[in-house]
Parts: sequence; C-alpha cells; structure tokens
Amino acid sequence: MRVIAGAHRGRRLQAPEGLDTRPTADRVREALFSILARRTPGAAVLDLFAGTGALGIEALSRGAASATFVDDDPAALRVLAANLDGIEGGEAVRRDARAFLRTARRHGRQYDLIFLDPPYRLGPQLGPELSEAVTAVLAPGGLVVSESDRSTPLSLPDLHLFDERRYGKTLIRLHAPH
Repeated sequence: MRVIAGAHRGRRLQAPEGLDTRPTADRVREALFSILARRTPGAAVLDLFAGTGALGIEALSRGAASATFVDDDPAALRVLAANLDGIEGGEAVRRDARAFLRTARRHGRQYDLIFLDPPYRLGPQLGPELSEAVTAVLAPGGLVVSESDRSTPLSLPDLHLFDERRYGKTLIRLHAPH
C-alpha cells in the first residue's frame, strides 16, 4: 500500500496485522481521487474509522489543508502515527466516531470532505446515526465519501446520494447535503 500521487507520492503505508483494519486498495483510492481532484486542494478533511489513514493521507498529499483521523483501535492508531510521521496537517484522535462527531458539532467544527469507512459488518446499523451526525459537521458545499461492501451498502438517509462506483467487492458512494 502506498500514496498514489502528490507531495508524498510513492510513500509506503503500514497496516496493522490481522483482519480488523481493511485499508482502501490503491486502485480504489486512485479512482476516487480522480473524482475528487478539484475538491481536495485546501480542503479540511475528516477521516472517520481511519484505520491506516490511507484516505486522509492521500488527501493531504494532494493538497488538503488539514486532516483529522479518528479511530478507537489502539493498534490502528499506532500504525496511523507511523504513517503520519513527517506529514504536515494531520491530527490523529483516539475516539469513537460517534462521540467525536458529537464533540465536533458542539465546537462548531466543519469539514469539506468526510471519509466514512466503518467496519463493513457495522455499516448497515451505524448508517442512519452517522448520517445525521456527519451532516451536522459538513461544511456548505461539502462532500461525504462512504466505503462499504457492495453487498451491504452504507445508507446515509440525511444526505443525497449522487454517485456510486463499484470496484470489485468495494462500493464507493458520494453524498452531498439535500
């Protein structure tokens, strides 16, 4: 796994051992960031269920102003810290995504680009709750990118689904406010 393009192109990214963290494949990130090319420079990015941080790090490499990485798994956060070493603008937060979103809302934080990649098995249950919460911290004109297994899509009812791409078993959906 590596950074595809930008200032950190070619940089190798570590992943924790085991199956608990599922990094977004290089080819999926490459296709996704081709779609997001105009939205990334200068963006404030939120990478929820960050794992290795591959999506947020790719955004930083391509010119995002900042990226907040949220995960509650200590093993993933250790790897994320190593992956962020030497990369400006990244902040790792050990917290449950839902708790982080509540705090961010109370503090008036807003993000231009939100990556939402919960564990596939939890996505269908978390979708409606996460939908409302991410809508509250999405900046005007912002975009939510969700990743799920194509057999169990992540539903975000408070957002408008305007694009969907399939890459093998992976489903990427692009959402905007209604």
